[in-house]
Amino acid sequence: MKRPASGPRPGRLLMFLPALLLAGCGISPTAPTTAGAPASGALQPGTRTHDARLLFVGPTGLRYAARTSTSSISPQEAIDLLLKGPSQAERKRGLTTLVPAMKGRVTAEAGRNGVVDLRLPTTVERLDHAAVSQLVCTAAKARDRDQTKVLVRVHEGRTDSRTDRQSGSQIDDTWDVRCDSVGNAYPAAAKHP
Repeated sequence: MKRPASGPRPGRLLMFLPALLLAGCGISPTAPTTAGAPASGALQPGTRTHDARLLFVGPTGLRYAARTSTSSISPQEAIDLLLKGPSQAERKRGLTTLVPAMKGRVTAEAGRNGVVDLRLPTTVERLDHAAVSQLVCTAAKARDRDQTKVLVRVHEGRTDSRTDRQSGSQIDDTWDVRCDSVGNAYPAAAKHP
């Protein structure tokens, strides 16, 4: 018996069956796509974690260390953590601090437009450049994940209470400072090196 010439052969129909099934399931052929961000650790339902990024000194230069918190970290809280020094685990990784013990409190207050006011109980000239970077960039990183966008106004505490001879007003030594992407502080008026 001869088959009609117009109808499909049973073997060919089986060949197209997987394509028909996939099309019926809503799966369509696609080209390769880019992957998203890598998976991170699982969080407990209903919780969020935040990181405080503290700038310490390591064997090869300035390095950020992350400390996890259940709430967002203000610039003041980040500075307070920095002043406590590296944790035991951070010290094992070779991290240390060059911020000396100071008489008086270091304060950091977030202002408007991405500004942080950092008040020191000493003058900047008494601090190592790495110590200034540690303070400024830790406060900036707490204000914005991209610390390069933050202007930090460093207010120096002076023991000699200087006054302007003409006006008689007290002189406020304030330095406008920014951080580069790796944690080096530099004067805001200067072009980034």
